[in-house]
Amino acid sequence: MPLSPPAPREHIHTREITCTGYRRSDGLWDIEGHLVDTKTYPFSNNERGDVPPGEPVHEMWIRLSVTDTLEITDVEAATDFSPYTVCREVTPNFRRLIGLRIGPGWRRRALERVGGIEGCTHIVELLAPVATTAFQTI
Repeated sequence: MPLSPPAPREHIHTREITCTGYRRSDGLWDIEGHLVDTKTYPFSNNERGDVPPGEPVHEMWIRLSVTDTLEITDVEAATDFSPYTVCREVTPNFRRLIGLRIGPGWRRRALERVGGIEGCTHIVELLAPVATTAFQTI
């Protein structure tokens, strides 16, 4: 059942998260997460200058390659759009997840490796829905 009709309102911001699971020909699995934030109005950013409506504020990707037992064998992260250049610089740190297994304690162990200044907040946010997508895929 959909939500009830809303009060009169103005659309300001959209966050889209897409997670997709793939079976690979080599027996592994690829689980991809994609996050995009857009605004309906222009705004100014210290590092990017003027950002027009609809241009992503954030656009980040992560791909976890995993075994049947959800052990991570490879990781690739990418940042196409962000408000800060440092966001692109930390994407290689997500390879620190290699060797972890998605399961009990996953979030805590992942944060130990890529939390805080070691990672990107938005890519870290993708780890939870990517993990559940891995369970649903495999």
